[in-house]
Amino acid sequence: MIEVFKTNINSPHQSVMLIEKLLEHYPKGKINFDLDDCDKILRVECDDICAEKIMELVNSTGFECEVLI
Repeated sequence: MIEVFKTNINSPHQSVMLIEKLLEHYPKGKINFDLDDCDKILRVECDDICAEKIMELVNSTGFECEVLI
C-alpha cells in the first residue's frame, strides 16, 4: 500500500529527521520526500500503513501533514 502526503517540510535535514522517526514505526517501509514538488510530498510505501498515525507522527514534530488527494 502507498500513501502520499502534502507537508511543509523545506529542508533535507528536516526530511531525514522525519524519515528516521517514521522508520521507527514502519521499519519495513519505503519512505521518501520530494522537496522539489510544490506540495513537499511525503511518500510512504508499506504493508500496514495508517495514514492517521503518519499524520499524527509528523504533526507531533511541529510540521504539517495531510493526505494528498
